[in-house]
Amino acid sequence: MADTSTRFDIAIIGSGISGSSLGAILARHGLRVVIFEAGVHPKFAVGESMILETSETMRAMAELFDVPELAFFSSEHYLAQIGTSHGLKRHFSFLHHEEGRPHELRRSLQAVIPQRPHGYELHIHRQDSDYLLTSVAVRYGATVLQATPVKDITLREDGVEVLTAQGALYQADYIVDAGGMRSLLAEKFGWRSRELQAHTRTIYTHMVDLPCYNQIGASHQSYGIPFPVSEGTLHHVFHGGWLWVIPFNNHPAATNPLVSIGLQLDPRIHPAREDLSPEAEFFNFVERFPSIAAHFRGARAARAWTRTGRLQYTATQIVGERFCLQGHAAGFIDPLYSKGLYTTLMSTALLAHLLLDAHRDRDYSAERFKPLEELTLRYVAAHDRVVANSYKSWSNYKLWSVYSVLWLLGAYTEYVKLLSTRGRARSRAEYFATVQTLRLVGGGFAEFKALADRIDSIIEAVDPCDEAAVDRAVAEIRALYDATPWIPWAFRQLLAGRNHLPANKLRLSLLRQSSAGFMGEGAFRRHFFGDATMAEVARFFASESVKYSASALTLRKRLGFRKRRAAPSRVRVSRG
Repeated sequence: MADTSTRFDIAIIGSGISGSSLGAILARHGLRVVIFEAGVHPKFAVGESMILETSETMRAMAELFDVPELAFFSSEHYLAQIGTSHGLKRHFSFLHHEEGRPHELRRSLQAVIPQRPHGYELHIHRQDSDYLLTSVAVRYGATVLQATPVKDITLREDGVEVLTAQGALYQADYIVDAGGMRSLLAEKFGWRSRELQAHTRTIYTHMVDLPCYNQIGASHQSYGIPFPVSEGTLHHVFHGGWLWVIPFNNHPAATNPLVSIGLQLDPRIHPAREDLSPEAEFFNFVERFPSIAAHFRGARAARAWTRTGRLQYTATQIVGERFCLQGHAAGFIDPLYSKGLYTTLMSTALLAHLLLDAHRDRDYSAERFKPLEELTLRYVAAHDRVVANSYKSWSNYKLWSVYSVLWLLGAYTEYVKLLSTRGRARSRAEYFATVQTLRLVGGGFAEFKALADRIDSIIEAVDPCDEAAVDRAVAEIRALYDATPWIPWAFRQLLAGRNHLPANKLRLSLLRQSSAGFMGEGAFRRHFFGDATMAEVARFFASESVKYSASALTLRKRLGFRKRRAAPSRVRVSRG
């Protein structure tokens, strides 16, 4: 008879956001789950900037799987519950720079995040978020073995065996490898691939004493943008790379002095300086751009600098018999646009759905998990293309001024589709039947994909150093936008020269029934809203505003605390 202390339904390698969220869901639904973690929480991680698509996926996971804690990092309205080590994100801001020249105010873009209906987004301090979610998994009954690296995995017809570095042996019906780039199973089967368009490396750390850029350079009023750039995620972009600035200290209640910093460079344009330390290379590089150099003068690192080789990798396959790759074990492209965390959590949600059904039917055949493989590879491929073409467009500001609109349009339509799908789905199965067909951007809308394919092809073909060719490409892209009737008016304003989106892209005044309105008409309206009326959409919008308001969340937390005090739950605690 098998030792029940080492026999589980599901084994998971890695307790980052993906592994811990999956473990919490499965344990909440009665499965015996073991999570192997090579490190010890709290531990450093990057991937700190939330986006609308990621937050909406978190809300869907919380509701569909009845794990409310999974929504904790989806909005500023949860700060009272998760603590003040996290930052606020009101926008994405981009400042386009040229070497040797001060920044020109006109080369700016601020994509404001709508405050309604859910509140602004967050910059999540990952050592806190990942530890919290791991603790949530434990609370629901998962066994978490920290400081327990996995040495080997044996796949059998009736299950899997996991051998730890300490020599302990565990059995499970299925194993999920969420162990990142050095995935044991990807290496075991030779699935790792770097056949991707994007090609970048990074230097990153956390810093203190970094002021808001608007205190060093021109004010946000001078830029004509709604918010200071420190109140969101700042991107300094330039030929061959970009630099992220993600503050955790940017709101009145903040207690965390850190700012996350990362410099991404195409090594074919900016080769690594192995003769310099990572810190010295960072400061040596930013000196090329006077305004960026001024921004970082006086800032100090709070942890050791990290310098990597090429970031990009994927997998030729994602699923096999009795196992799958998950999160960054399946692939990673670039931190740009914060799509990696969205890819991770959407694939986690779909995997949880598939595993619950597989456990119910006692059928873990690889064929049942093909939707996970198809979705993951689509997302990675889409992110690869948009990243590669964004880097190329930064080599000539005229290209970036039109390509940035495609990125924004893809993100906006994806978010609208996710939100409307959650609002309309009557079951978990119905929700996943829709979202498993998505492509990371565009909300699965065929007309967006056709538009994006044409614009991406134009960017891929143009030489950014040939001004005449660039002018022709820009004119061709603008003509494509002009011929697309369903593009919302706010995006047309960007094409007309405005440097920011309105403060609330989903305000009710946009719900007018015309091709320029929020709901649109024809194929656009059918795809994103089905047969819903404007009144039904408005009611859903209003109900979300109430349901996810700070006051409603605080009330639910207090009621839940009283309920737990009246009937404390039993949790299983294990040590590796």
